[in-house]
Amino acid sequence: MIRYRARWIVPISSPPVANGVVAVDGERIAYVGPADGGPPGDEQDLGAVVLLPGLVNAHCHLELTAMRGFLEDLDFRRWILRLTNARRAVLDRDALLDSARHGLEEGVRFGITAYADTCASGVVLQAMREAGVRGVMYQEVFGPDAAQCAESIATLREQIAGLRYLETPLVRVGISPHAPYTVCDDLFRAAAALARELNLPMATHVAESEVEHQLVIDAAGVFADGLRRRGIAVERRADSPIQLLATLGVLDVRPLLIHCVRVDARDIETIATSGSPVAHCPVSNAKLGHGVAPLDEMLAAGVTVGLGSDSMASNNRMDILAEARMALLAQRARTRSPATPSAEDVLALATIGGAQAIGIDTVAGTLEAGKSADLAAFALDPHTPTHDPMAAAVFSIAGAPARFTAVAGRVLVRDGALLRPRAGLPERVDALGAALAAWLDAGGEMQGVV
Repeated sequence: MIRYRARWIVPISSPPVANGVVAVDGERIAYVGPADGGPPGDEQDLGAVVLLPGLVNAHCHLELTAMRGFLEDLDFRRWILRLTNARRAVLDRDALLDSARHGLEEGVRFGITAYADTCASGVVLQAMREAGVRGVMYQEVFGPDAAQCAESIATLREQIAGLRYLETPLVRVGISPHAPYTVCDDLFRAAAALARELNLPMATHVAESEVEHQLVIDAAGVFADGLRRRGIAVERRADSPIQLLATLGVLDVRPLLIHCVRVDARDIETIATSGSPVAHCPVSNAKLGHGVAPLDEMLAAGVTVGLGSDSMASNNRMDILAEARMALLAQRARTRSPATPSAEDVLALATIGGAQAIGIDTVAGTLEAGKSADLAAFALDPHTPTHDPMAAAVFSIAGAPARFTAVAGRVLVRDGALLRPRAGLPERVDALGAALAAWLDAGGEMQGVV
């Protein structure tokens, strides 16, 4: 038995405990409460920290970590084209695997113990296993042309069959039809049917941008123009991207809906009625100029919401407490009210909300006896009184790495240092960044542009 003592324990499921202890027996939490209670054991004083459940990143693209700083200040279509062309030309499987490993090392150092990753190459499942973290890797599938639907779904089925042997109690496979601008209606239907057949979790990007909105509703805009130049017919598909998924039966499998920036009251009601969760990515949404999702309204409607960093190609930082801070500030700026959301609200999104969104809430997301010992501790200024540890976690700690991180009782970060860093990884990722820059300087961005 190990007793982790901290200045503040924030269980999320119950009020904070000052000068408390989380006792861990093997992989499980045995006790959460005052330091003078609980079972005896080897006491380890973490010091002036706030000890939280391990943070949950409800949406990321770990294989794109090497693209940090490579896609700055671009409109969304050009951002996608540069990303797609560069990944195809420069990043092979080994490079993508190193990129994912690097992203996970960063995430663990920032207290993230669980990840919901959408991945085109399939390497992230291996990277998560190696890192000892918890999560779901959603294998992406693309196909805007209905004539290629059968081929796309057959390839996806083969990819899933080749990945499932890597599943463990900590990590599992899902599927992700990418987005309405890269997936035709037939492929959306087929992907939902496959998820139901194989009992796979599903995720999809939706209601993210104005150009996606134009494509679905008006069959217009730059996405529509690009598809037509490729000889793909484009017609009006629905009243909104959310209504499109509802009409196609996609919401029947309760997929993780990534972004949901451009949703109205009808869309929110549809999401809530379906029971589909949402991955809210406030920093990425802002950085790409997509807007501010109506978080208050989604929460009021009973929608399950988690927080995601999105990729380092659209965010630059793997910091879920920073996402929580941004989520709070953006909503208060949007509504011009200091009332909601509260620090407690967004801290719940960073933990139990994300856990519920990706289906791990029975084992993670809160500090409770019987749950997995997924823990993250962040340093407090020992010279400054901290009366509200939840507010401190959101407003003061965001941007600071964790002092301690553990998954299922296994310590991954101690005293702010990663215990098992992969030798040479930062240098290899730096080299990938240099290769991407060289590709761009050589005019690679314009190759294959449609």
